[in-house]
Amino acid sequence: MAATQSVGARTAGAADSPTPSTGDEGERGTGPLRGLSPHAVGMLALLLTVAIWAAFALSARALSASTLLPADAALLRFGVPLVVLAPALWRRRRRLAAVRFGPAAKIVCGAGVPFFLAAMYGGSLTSAAFVGAIVPGMVPLFVSALMVAGGKSAPRGTQAAGLALIVAGVVALVWRYTAALDADVLLGAGTLLVASGLWALYTVGLREVDLDPIGSIGLLCLPSFTVIALLSLTGVLPTGLARAEGADIALFLVVQGLGVGLCAGLLYAFAIRRLGPERSSVVGSLSPVAVVLLAVPLLDESPTLPVVVGVPLITLGVALANGRRRFRTKVSADA
Repeated sequence: MAATQSVGARTAGAADSPTPSTGDEGERGTGPLRGLSPHAVGMLALLLTVAIWAAFALSARALSASTLLPADAALLRFGVPLVVLAPALWRRRRRLAAVRFGPAAKIVCGAGVPFFLAAMYGGSLTSAAFVGAIVPGMVPLFVSALMVAGGKSAPRGTQAAGLALIVAGVVALVWRYTAALDADVLLGAGTLLVASGLWALYTVGLREVDLDPIGSIGLLCLPSFTVIALLSLTGVLPTGLARAEGADIALFLVVQGLGVGLCAGLLYAFAIRRLGPERSSVVGSLSPVAVVLLAVPLLDESPTLPVVVGVPLITLGVALANGRRRFRTKVSADA
């Protein structure tokens, strides 16, 4: 079944969703969100996602100093949501099985094991500021590229200027390390760019599936957990979960498993349904600033000159790139 949807339009899978209906722009929230417009509820979900993504960027950097290995963090990231949502996912098994391969591949590759390992590895070679700035900050550029590749018009005016500022901000971040030929930082930054491109793929893929947020999390976590478990069991990726300190396990369980894996997944998928992929990527304009500020007291990172110059450029660029864009997109969904 194919349907043309505008931002905030009702999705085909809304009947399965435990969240308030994503109806017309004039429809108001229910329960504690009564009186709020769908746009306001979507923006609230984005603001909460900002806080969780900031914690993700900080944990990506903190992983290198913990007793956990990347595979351990991935097992917690994808395993905890499956345990918590198991009954709900079982009720959605037929809808999950009906998802087309193309959109499913975008989601699983875009936010699954490839993205997670790229973000963790890139963070271990750079800083929390790099993770928080490059990964979400570059998403609007990659999303726009995907939209253009799919037949949409190229960004113009303030949108194009915003994308140019994002590129300038990333260049400002890495320029000093390029001149000094710091191979580790450059490799880390390049890996983070790959992670950002993958996340943009995930952002677009969410819009193309006939699933509510819980179903989207299941579609992402089940194959991702299976892959990481197989890689760990076969020794391809080493694991030290059995020997890790309890405090490290608890931290990553809360931040990665419950925070990023469950809460952010629900909130971000919900925001995609309400606001669309391009507008939802505006979350990147706030996330870099939050990460830089939090990294000072939590990780003892002092903002360097490239960070002081690059992060504001990326923040302004994301705001301009997303501030006025409205679009309609054709969604193919299996019913």
